Amino acid sequence: MQLEGKVAVITGAGSGMGKAMAHLFAREGASVVAADWNQEALDAVVAEIGEAGGTITGIQGNVAVQADAEAIIDKAVDAYGRLDVLCNNAGVMDVNQGAAELTNEMWERVLGVNLHGPMYLTRKAIPAMMADGGGSIVNTVSVAGVGGGAAGLAYTVSKHGLVGMTKQTAFRYAQEGIRCNAIAAGAVETNIMQSVDPTKMDPAGSARCQTYYAAIPGQLQPDDIAQLALFLASDASTKINGAIIPADAGWLSA
Repeated sequence: MQLEGKVAVITGAGSGMGKAMAHLFAREGASVVAADWNQEALDAVVAEIGEAGGTITGIQGNVAVQADAEAIIDKAVDAYGRLDVLCNNAGVMDVNQGAAELTNEMWERVLGVNLHGPMYLTRKAIPAMMADGGGSIVNTVSVAGVGGGAAGLAYTVSKHGLVGMTKQTAFRYAQEGIRCNAIAAGAVETNIMQSVDPTKMDPAGSARCQTYYAAIPGQLQPDDIAQLALFLASDASTKINGAIIPADAGWLSA
């Protein structure tokens, strides 16, 4: 029970990696606050974990909206009296547009969910964590956070920004007992592409990305990412701070 007695907020918990984290964290003893924009998917996860004997509370919201993001952290503290772990996992994809093709709508949407949301959540979470002596923040980034070939400009910038937020947060709050690390996820079997209209994919940008996708050595499952998130959330990793850890089957080594 690696998270026994701990309270963990997980965003994007209705599907994919977030759902896998919620199930695993609950099995490892955490009281989980699961957040997602999709009420139906969220309700299903809460029901599954509850029926399995886990402790979980769900909250619907859009992390790109400051009030929603802050309400997620408030929910954890109100429900369980503390906050130990924040997994900034919610994310949306772009349509592989470069700068010349990128629309304001896509730019604002992707940065809102992928970068502004984690900032709102982190800003609200840190005082709550400090009140109980510290905590662990785990950000889901991507190979797009350390390279330029995995997606369009909006997604790539959002994940590079999240890498920067991870490192600065780790440095700034290390002496207050706050750790912040990131998982550079590779090709994971999730439904993230459902966040975009496939008919709007940029043909030239997608063709260019295909040269990078050709180097993918293997696809991961959501639980592969959840297992790493568990390690980073637990006391087993107390001296790991500011790390950007690849979980990509070796893609970045290509």
